[in-house]
Amino acid sequence: MCPRTLASAMSPLWPFILLAASAILAIDIPHPRNSAVYHLTKKLLQKYHKEVRPVHDWTQATTVYLDVLVRAVLDVDAQNQKLKTSVWYREVWDDEFLSWNSSMFDEIREISLPLSAIWAPDIIINEFVDIERSPDLPYVYVNSSGTIKNAKPIQVVSACSLETYAFPFDIQNCSLTFNSILHTVEDVDLAFLRSREDIKHDKKAFLNDSEWELLSVPSTYNILQSSVGDFAQIQFNVVIRRRPLVYVVSLLIPSIFLMLVDLGSFYLPPTCRARIVFKTSVLVGYTIFRVNMSDEMPRSTVSTPLIGVFFTVCMAFLVLSLSKSILLVKFLHNEQRTGQERPLLCLRGDTDADGPRTDPRAQLAAMTESPIGQEHQAQPGTLKEVWTQLRSISDYFRTWDQEDQQEVGWLALLERFDRLLFQGYLVVLGLYTVTLCSLWALWSGL
Repeated sequence: MCPRTLASAMSPLWPFILLAASAILAIDIPHPRNSAVYHLTKKLLQKYHKEVRPVHDWTQATTVYLDVLVRAVLDVDAQNQKLKTSVWYREVWDDEFLSWNSSMFDEIREISLPLSAIWAPDIIINEFVDIERSPDLPYVYVNSSGTIKNAKPIQVVSACSLETYAFPFDIQNCSLTFNSILHTVEDVDLAFLRSREDIKHDKKAFLNDSEWELLSVPSTYNILQSSVGDFAQIQFNVVIRRRPLVYVVSLLIPSIFLMLVDLGSFYLPPTCRARIVFKTSVLVGYTIFRVNMSDEMPRSTVSTPLIGVFFTVCMAFLVLSLSKSILLVKFLHNEQRTGQERPLLCLRGDTDADGPRTDPRAQLAAMTESPIGQEHQAQPGTLKEVWTQLRSISDYFRTWDQEDQQEVGWLALLERFDRLLFQGYLVVLGLYTVTLCSLWALWSGL
């Protein structure tokens, strides 16, 4: 049979051959399941209007369920009163326009939809003060009953009243308040996705390797009443406390040692120049330590750390004691008696070393034992001159006694003041120690 005769004989069979081949290909290639997802998504969003709140009865409020998981405390800015936290935020609500029968779409019970294509509640954080970079998750999950789940990690920079008075044993309580910015409670109501006790004690997601430790996340629900209406709001309080060990080692213990050294300087004699040199060295140490401490302590315009207050008081005691020692040198040291300087000798030693101090009694004895004195005693006509010399010696005695009395009076007054400073220093150091121990006990009890 020729080829032309064969082709003409099989031409009626070509449609059947093509149909059989397509059937075989349809059997070999699996039917894609995403076609059902495509048709379901197209059906749900075809006539969907995201501008309308998704309820059939407009008098019925849409309840939004909220949940917060604190993951980390990123920064605590006491100077600007800001708290930066990383949280995992979840919100769930029902959309009555996005429900379907799963048996009609290959038993698909949950799909993802773009958040920009559906209605979403306008929930904001009242304490929000700054924009931080957070991963943008543009999709939400929707199940067949119309329940929408929107979960996303966010970095929140919120305003918070930070108290640094008890530093480094401070405990901070910062709130994150969620509410709708436009919808009143008649339109959008809020509720807890989990029980409040579970939210309060949930720490499994917190990264516990930073300076701050998460204590609890208590929450409350209330109605905010305003002139434009009543708004539902949920407040989550993030309660954190600082880990103080590094500050105890680097700040508290060195400050106590420095105060003890300054306290020991009171055992030096008040009339000794070495005390001025020693206290000046301690004052330099106080200044350097204060500069280093200011870099590590939180700066706040609202409150001052208690350790800074005590440190300033101790510096004031040191300056008073140093000023007292300087005044003592001014009143008791006679700089005109010598041109030499002996900075490490006490005042009495300096005055004795400056030159021999003549005793009037010795002068009188020498005068009476000298030939001139004997000659004056032997000659009655010279009694007037002897009387004049005796009067000069008496005046010298009186002047010497007055100087001694003035010196003893100043010494007694300054020693009394020095003792008062020492007792005040002991009281301040005791209060400092007791206060720090109390704060540490309160910190440990939480």
